[in-house]
Amino acid sequence: MSDKQDPAEGGRMEERLYQNRYQVDEGRPHVKIHPQAEDSPELQALMAICPAGCYRPTENGRVEVVADGCMECGSCRIVCQETGEIEWAYPRGGYGILFKFG
Repeated sequence: MSDKQDPAEGGRMEERLYQNRYQVDEGRPHVKIHPQAEDSPELQALMAICPAGCYRPTENGRVEVVADGCMECGSCRIVCQETGEIEWAYPRGGYGILFKFG
């Protein structure tokens, strides 16, 4: 399968996502991790699941979230619902993702 797509189909996913804009609300992230003694498997899975790549490992192997660029899909809320490790809310008005469809 080729990595190129017909421009009529909208191009590659990365190119389409690049059109979106994100207004960062400095000092008021809408996603927070509640630290536990160890990161749960669910929290660790977010490094692969998050479509925006907001979850990544720290130097000591723990999971951190950088909400800049979050697509507000809520996947992290669903995955970590049982563990309670994620605090998630929509960003304040005027902040967050601005989807561009064209």
